Amino acid sequence: MVSKNTICLWYDGTALDAATFYAETFPDSAVNAVHRAPGDYPSGKQGDVITVEFNVMGIPCLGLNGGPTFKHDEAFSFQVATDDQAETDRLWNAIVGNGGSESACGWCKDKWGLSWQITPRVLIDAITDPDPAAAKRAFEAMMGMRKIDIAAIEAARRG
Repeated sequence: MVSKNTICLWYDGTALDAATFYAETFPDSAVNAVHRAPGDYPSGKQGDVITVEFNVMGIPCLGLNGGPTFKHDEAFSFQVATDDQAETDRLWNAIVGNGGSESACGWCKDKWGLSWQITPRVLIDAITDPDPAAAKRAFEAMMGMRKIDIAAIEAARRG
């Protein structure tokens, strides 16, 4: 059953591949249902995957195989709060190493073009530090990073 509020993500025929990757990569994620076309249609055949119901870290999503018309961009991203460098590295490397690409400040894209912010909790704490100088140092350190280096953020925060 589709949730009352579900994020619908558009794919060009690869919704099941994407949902399977997310389910294998992120905790509390799963492919819940695959819906196939009951008959032929203008851009496909009976039996083609039309939609995939899945969860990404507990968030209900629907992958729609809508074709090549629309592409993902940075206007939508999943932000994943990580607890340590090992978790940060594992998720970053899974996304980037599976055909994705690096961006700046903890952002990367998966091979389907969906943006992810792999954000250590330490970074959030550092850039919101009540000491404005510490927050500024941490923020400036982050601005020069692709994948977040927690030790470097902590060192910048300390000054």
